[in-house]
Amino acid sequence: MVNVIKKELSIEEELKKKINFICGFCNAKPTFINGSIRSIKHTNLTYVEPHRVIIRGISFLFFNYSNDFYVESLNNRILVNELEQYLKNI
Repeated sequence: MVNVIKKELSIEEELKKKINFICGFCNAKPTFINGSIRSIKHTNLTYVEPHRVIIRGISFLFFNYSNDFYVESLNNRILVNELEQYLKNI
């Protein structure tokens, strides 16, 4: 039987403050969902689930200590300082 171990990660407070600050300028309310680390017991397989923030119905994925945001999937990357402009163009 496969046992998956899930450990929840907390969002870095500095990054959370930046997102709240940017959303304040854009009149948007962010919803934060913590990511997690999932590993299969007795193996070396591990998956890091990114943190998610939902702004205006769009899901943004991000990792702690990174300046990159991913829009809806890991294929569309934007930088943190481009987030305000992206939200204004929606």
